[in-house]
Amino acid sequence: MAGHEQLKKSRVVKVNSEETWDLFVTKARDQGCPVKSSSSLYTPNTPLLHTYIFLFTYTHIYIVVHFTASWCLPSVAMNPFFEEMALSYRDVLFLVVDVDEVKEVATRMEIKAMPTFVLMREGAQVDKLVGANPAEIKKRIHGFVHSFRSYFIS
Repeated sequence: MAGHEQLKKSRVVKVNSEETWDLFVTKARDQGCPVKSSSSLYTPNTPLLHTYIFLFTYTHIYIVVHFTASWCLPSVAMNPFFEEMALSYRDVLFLVVDVDEVKEVATRMEIKAMPTFVLMREGAQVDKLVGANPAEIKKRIHGFVHSFRSYFIS
């Protein structure tokens, strides 16, 4: 399936189409989110469902999205930080959406400035951060992840 791309040697999945966005959000809402298990499994010609596995078996699925644009220097500067967060929180799906490539998704999510970071639970937005503030983003992601980890431990 076209419309998705695993960033080279990355845990961050680039969303290239509205169809792929809808797949991730729907799967998150409906109990499972396709998350790449290993970079060695990805080939552009492999169908999406054969490339990805359902990593999460519980109903609360968590996604962090970085809305970016190639012309926005603060947004581009956040890419290594976002990858670092993806490596730190392996039980969360990290997506990147270029607002110029997938305008429909940016419009639907009401993205007005870049970078914007959206935290989603079960396919619904629970938090939105605008701007390149790594300390605040890290704090919010940590709180977001801690909230659902506490839920499953208790």
